[in-house]
Amino acid sequence: MNLYLLIDLAILAAPLALSFDRRVRYVRRWPAVLAAAGLTAAVFLPWDALKTYFGIWGFNTRYAGAFRLFRLPAGELLFFLVVPFSCLFIYEVVRAYFRERVLPVPRFLWLLPAAAAAAAAWLFRGRIYTCTVLGAVAVLFAAAELSAPAMLRSFHFWLAILLSYVPFLVFNGLLTALPVVVYDDREIWALRVYSIPLEDFFYSFALLGGNLLVYLPLRRRWNRE
Repeated sequence: MNLYLLIDLAILAAPLALSFDRRVRYVRRWPAVLAAAGLTAAVFLPWDALKTYFGIWGFNTRYAGAFRLFRLPAGELLFFLVVPFSCLFIYEVVRAYFRERVLPVPRFLWLLPAAAAAAAAWLFRGRIYTCTVLGAVAVLFAAAELSAPAMLRSFHFWLAILLSYVPFLVFNGLLTALPVVVYDDREIWALRVYSIPLEDFFYSFALLGGNLLVYLPLRRRWNRE
């Protein structure tokens, strides 16, 4: 088994083992979690494959293995299941153990970061990864503001996002330090936190935010049923 798959399994291990915690009861959320991960992956996987095709990033055969599907190794394909599964687990833990509070932010004020991210994407349009990931953040803010404004004003949402960066720093740091994933520095800012490109922080936010945007209505539906 290649190292990338082992890292995926390490990401999955704790949330899977703790899914039966009586207070969190994450196992009851699995249908909604897997549906949200699948729908979100339908957007992110083609994006990932295109970036790989154009050489924005690539995968080290030594750590990711030789198998490829749409130029993506097995570990990368599994990534879009295990990371949402684990990050949505963090969200459910936050819901179970922290009191919800509504942030006192006027509704349409969240369109400002959407506009700022869109402007930054245009400004850095010459760097493909930078441009597209900032564009994804802009789309997420706008979509959430227009379709699920309560999510952006939720203390639970922002705390889950913040906590998700703890395993992100560990596992993405490992992926980029070895490296399992190799970036073309011409298509990014080349600013890194340890070995992690700054753009990956925006990518993580877009991926988790996108999953939550899909997951929350599915969660409510499953609760009613």
